[in-house]
Amino acid sequence: MSASIRFGTEGFRGVIAREFTFATLHRLAEAYGRHLLERGGGLVVVGHDTRFLADAFARALSGHLAGMGLKVVLLKGPVPTPLLSFAVRHLKAAGGAMLTASHNPPQYLGVKFKDATGGPIAQEEAKAIEALVPEEARALEGAYETLDLREAYFEALKAHLDLKALSAFSGVLYHDSMGGAGAGFLKGFLRHVGLEIPVRPIREEPHPLFHGVNPEPIPKNLGVTLAVLGPETPPSFAVATDGDADRVGVVLPGGVFFNPHQVLTTLALYRFRKGHRGRAVKNFAVTWLLDRLGERLGFGVTTTPVGFKWIKEEFLKGDCFIGGEESGGVGYPEHLPERDGILTSLLLLESVAATGKDLAEQFGEVEALTGLTHAYDRLDLPLKAPLDLTPFREPRPLAGLTPKGVDTLDGVKWLYEEAWVLFRASGTEPVVRIYVEAQSPELVRALLEEARKLVEG
Repeated sequence: MSASIRFGTEGFRGVIAREFTFATLHRLAEAYGRHLLERGGGLVVVGHDTRFLADAFARALSGHLAGMGLKVVLLKGPVPTPLLSFAVRHLKAAGGAMLTASHNPPQYLGVKFKDATGGPIAQEEAKAIEALVPEEARALEGAYETLDLREAYFEALKAHLDLKALSAFSGVLYHDSMGGAGAGFLKGFLRHVGLEIPVRPIREEPHPLFHGVNPEPIPKNLGVTLAVLGPETPPSFAVATDGDADRVGVVLPGGVFFNPHQVLTTLALYRFRKGHRGRAVKNFAVTWLLDRLGERLGFGVTTTPVGFKWIKEEFLKGDCFIGGEESGGVGYPEHLPERDGILTSLLLLESVAATGKDLAEQFGEVEALTGLTHAYDRLDLPLKAPLDLTPFREPRPLAGLTPKGVDTLDGVKWLYEEAWVLFRASGTEPVVRIYVEAQSPELVRALLEEARKLVEG
């Protein structure tokens, strides 16, 4: 009997040759194809990142869907996930499938499914596809088209950027693509629009093992970039895109990590001042600074469970101007109902050039407006068995702080006067994550340590 297939936060992921095999892929293809055919069929766009055998799996998926009678376009790759999402909308496709495991370790591969909006499939649609997965599926082979949409994607990006402002950037932009699918895209865009901004690549060569790290742009995986930026001075900075380039991390001169909460709030303030209006959307693990910024400037903030599919649903309701995650994914509803690490990188570049202030100075304005000082960290603990969060529903004193409440929107979040602590099992890999935000690094470390002891017993 074949193993059951259950989708995680977005699509299905597994270890290559264990959970993720060609047999599994054909079962997924059969289910997704049936799902689309039940809704009238149409065009499907397929893409892949730089992971081991991702190109072969993408060809197999394309052939299977084409063999079911669907029209299929395989993007010339590797490509970032946001390009796949753009292609779905650009080609007016019925859906899309991206062969990637995003930020997960190199031994993983998966499929992210997109609907006709280019965004992640909704929870109900994911369940419908799961229900269609057969026990076995014979491999099908059909003819499909291969297409390069890089230039069209660059034209779409151009519509959301102030090229005159960008031209004033006087520093160097470093791009650590971590061996992933984002390699060359920032240089390519700037060349496409005729801007001579120096972009210095780091780990640009596509690499199925991501140069020996997990392709998640967080400090422990960015040692090279932190070292390279050590001697640099503002306004230069580095962006690091994850394996499929829908997320971004930032490193400032001096080798200082500028975390995703800082990225999101800095861009929210910059875009608000540019005239964008509406709600900001964040997931459950994102900083409280965004809520306070909304209070000060007069925009609403909507909080969703973790997973960009929930932010996408808010985008589709309208009246939003930005949405983001604690993992570095930021989206812009006028562009796509999906994260885009390439556009985020370019908007950060634009913000520095347009304001004449480096990213640290811009975030200093966020802290001044909100009256809060930001410190944050996250701890990932391996799970040998599923974690029962029921005992955590009663908050406890930690690091000398008295709990003020609890929130269980997604995981369990303990609320304190000066901090919050979130316990949540990952939806993409066997780990429990502990997130902490407070007003000093010392308090963050103390809260993380005491929370870790509680989880480990």
